[in-house]
Amino acid sequence: MEQPEFFIMLWQGLGWPLLRLVFFISLGLMIGNLIESLNWTHGVARLSSPLIRNAHLSDITGASFSMAFFSAVTANTMLSEAYEQGRLTKQELVFSNLFNSLPTYFLHLPTLFFLAAPLLKGVAFVYVGLTLLAAFLRTVCILIVGRVLLPGNKEHCVTCRLEENRVSSLAQAFHKAWVRFRKRIKRILLVTVPIYTAVFILNRFGLFALVQEWLARHVKLLAWLHPESLGVVALQLTAEISAGMAAAGALLDNGSLEVRQVVLALLVGNVVSSPMRAVRHQFPFYAGVFQPKLAVELITYNQIFRTGSIILVGVFYYFLSA
Repeated sequence: MEQPEFFIMLWQGLGWPLLRLVFFISLGLMIGNLIESLNWTHGVARLSSPLIRNAHLSDITGASFSMAFFSAVTANTMLSEAYEQGRLTKQELVFSNLFNSLPTYFLHLPTLFFLAAPLLKGVAFVYVGLTLLAAFLRTVCILIVGRVLLPGNKEHCVTCRLEENRVSSLAQAFHKAWVRFRKRIKRILLVTVPIYTAVFILNRFGLFALVQEWLARHVKLLAWLHPESLGVVALQLTAEISAGMAAAGALLDNGSLEVRQVVLALLVGNVVSSPMRAVRHQFPFYAGVFQPKLAVELITYNQIFRTGSIILVGVFYYFLSA
């Protein structure tokens, strides 16, 4: 490979994506820190207090849940710091991280919908609606299981955890947010950048292609899907969700697939592509916030929980739309 082509490939494959990742992590963290310092999450915190209390979750979980509607980075950082300081047990940390699934989903909902709507048109409402239902089911599940397994929280004051960060002026809020940003971003970048680079190198050497080929061969297990649907699933597996949606939209427009077949193909593609998406996109971010071993555990629980809920919703839709 000639040098100019190599540097172009390196910039397009690693430089620009990494720069974009760092930018959005930094932006999310700074905005989250500012919101945290200004106590703008009080309204959401008050609304979430009954949920936190009934699920026997801690107040720091409620504060993190409220923050997750604005910044997933800051929300997870709050949990990580509380765990390292001994204010959260391992079990509470896992439950808290899973509980944040709903606000994190809402954070990405506009992007998902405005990507799906032009490609899938009316079908976008069905697909996005089902994934939203899955997110609500995950929250209900945590409420029930947490109430059974967790001992309960005696203080019941989610907003008190937010009041601890209260500032008296906007200038003080910006200063506090900047101090926290510098402290948190160093740790995140020191781990995220090397891991993201390692993932890029492994991808260039074909590791992910081998895994994708192995998974693609097992798509035969999905014989119950319409044959045309398998192309949508394969594209979601080997490329990105936008590629699968584009293919689904084209097949829908030319009459090759019906609405039901498109929705089921997208749900299946969502499930089978989860492991690859977790390794390539979620792990670099999580490992920057939590210890790498703990990050792997949390991602594993997250993916099992998320895919399980999507499978449940998919089965419901399969029989409902039969």
